[in-house]
Amino acid sequence: MKVIAMILAGGKGERLYPLTRDRAKPAVPFGAIYRIIDFSLSNCVNSGIRKIYVLTQYKSLSLTRHIQHGWNILPNKLGEFVHVISAQQRIDEHWYRGTADAVFQNIYTLEQERPDLVLILAGDHVYKMDYKRLIQFHLDNKADLTIPVIEMGKGSSKEFGVVEIDQSYRIIGFTEKPPKPETIPDKPGSILVSMGIYVFNTELMVRRLIKDAKTDSQHDFGKNIVPSMVKSDRVFAFPFESGSKEGAYWKDVGTIDAYFEANMDLLSPEPTFDLFDPDWPIYTHEESYPPIKIVLTDKKRGKSYGIALNSIISPGCEIKGGKVGNSLLSPGVKVEAYAEVDSSILLNEVKVGKEAQIRRTIIDKGVRIPDGIKIGFNVEEDAKKFTVTESGIVVIPRWIRM
Repeated sequence: MKVIAMILAGGKGERLYPLTRDRAKPAVPFGAIYRIIDFSLSNCVNSGIRKIYVLTQYKSLSLTRHIQHGWNILPNKLGEFVHVISAQQRIDEHWYRGTADAVFQNIYTLEQERPDLVLILAGDHVYKMDYKRLIQFHLDNKADLTIPVIEMGKGSSKEFGVVEIDQSYRIIGFTEKPPKPETIPDKPGSILVSMGIYVFNTELMVRRLIKDAKTDSQHDFGKNIVPSMVKSDRVFAFPFESGSKEGAYWKDVGTIDAYFEANMDLLSPEPTFDLFDPDWPIYTHEESYPPIKIVLTDKKRGKSYGIALNSIISPGCEIKGGKVGNSLLSPGVKVEAYAEVDSSILLNEVKVGKEAQIRRTIIDKGVRIPDGIKIGFNVEEDAKKFTVTESGIVVIPRWIRM
């Protein structure tokens, strides 16, 4: 059974702005040392799927560079690869007009590889999944299309596609982002949502994409392809379980608040999503940095600084007499004397000046925080200079001069 994966990584990521001001959403750093796309790629490699295409479009330079540097681990001589395919206007003058159109415009790759199945993935989700189990479920049910689903509260329906199933897990209804969703029988507060992952029989998928391309639709899997196939084809729901000791964890980190929450989840003493699972490694590009250095200052001021508590600290970080708590520090971050960083995410090469106080803040790459400044304590003042979410998370764009 020949399977190829296509990872959709061309979205603008407008809801993650300003983190997506200069990069594609799948290239946004996550978990201190990773990029968001590393999780889908690692799932493929760990599942034995080693023919992978990454479809890019907007602001793709950093994403392409990351894949070139960090994902050249598969032996091309054995027919294994991670290839980046940029939008090329191969079919006509249009760029990708939707998720389905992105695959349609690259049908020529399917003609070259001739796979039995195509695994369609999103490049902006954080989760672990053994795709072998998903594919076996697809084959056992003689499905034309299989969609992994996860249970959520019905209040989340406006963000996802909602699935209705019968007792055999065959999908009998699919609605994209309904305001009033169909709930799970006997669970009036819960719904089944699509995880944006699809296993297609290749030949049928190609026919459905060609038919859709001839219509005036949004050319989207969730809005167009899936609802039409539910009516005419064998479409099944795969109940998601990660297969790891932590249980099922899946996050669409498409908003700043979701991104912040997912990063903070990693700091739990026993996180549902464990980066330290030796049975399911997460691969990435790692630059060369010196060891972590934490320096204790004198105690004349009655404060014992130079400590990091309940945090993820990356190589190359220097905590030079500062205090870090409940935070994630990417490589090369420096926290100067008597500075305090709490419940924050600091990306590569950020420097926090002496006596500065940072709370519930995401600081993008290369920012220099001046001495003595306070951020995250006065929402109204912060909003005059930076992006502030509804929940009060402050976001400071990369390379900003303060």
